[in-house]
Amino acid sequence: MKLLMIGDVVGTTGRQVLQQTLPELKKTYQPDVIVVNGENSAPNGRGITQAIVREYWDLGVHVITLGNHAWDQGEIFDFIDREKRIIRPANFPVGTPGNGSTTISTPKGKITILNLIGRTFLGTFDCPFRKVDELLQKVPSSHYVFLDFHAEATAEKLSMGWYLDGKISAMVGTHTHVQTGDDRILPKGTGYLTDVGMVGAYDGILGMEKDAVIRRFLTQLPVRFEVTQGRTQFNAVLFHFSPETKRTTKIQRIRIDDDKPWFS
Repeated sequence: MKLLMIGDVVGTTGRQVLQQTLPELKKTYQPDVIVVNGENSAPNGRGITQAIVREYWDLGVHVITLGNHAWDQGEIFDFIDREKRIIRPANFPVGTPGNGSTTISTPKGKITILNLIGRTFLGTFDCPFRKVDELLQKVPSSHYVFLDFHAEATAEKLSMGWYLDGKISAMVGTHTHVQTGDDRILPKGTGYLTDVGMVGAYDGILGMEKDAVIRRFLTQLPVRFEVTQGRTQFNAVLFHFSPETKRTTKIQRIRIDDDKPWFS
């Protein structure tokens, strides 16, 4: 089983890069499952729309995960309960629309995808550690299990990785939009990467127009952030899972910049 996880797709720029890049990646790596973090996919970089969801399905994406910007496009409330392959963090408060996990059937077996959000610097959500235990109690041992942990603090992500070692197939962090170089297979077989990175503008700041972000830091005044254009980057990670153990056997980080060849 091979799973391709694509980092936060930021705005129209990021979606254009995804459209240009994903078909070739599918030919090269032949993943069985493709997961995309889509919470920044709207034109302004906040939330996701029904039209973008259809765009992702047409590209061959199997699951869309979300995060702290899940509700920034109001129309999501019209379709999130219906679109079972879109998942929002499972530790959002009880009563929140949508689901925090989904299961995909493939020729190589079933895989359950989980989505959680961290609490450090992000909000007063339910405990992600207790929630993941609750979710895993419902997952058959025959399933592969993958987690997108949308979190700010590296310590919280690392803690989750060690907490889940041996319990799931692999986990990645999203949200910070910068790919980390600490991919590893933990001692009990769980694959781990602190952050998969983003898909979007290379010369912005986290995909946004850099002057506005810098002005915010300089003045501490409210500033409107806009998705920027120019040179681009594509960040993803490919996990290989053992059919016997359902754990990770190989990790390949993927980074494609406009001015550099891709590598893995």
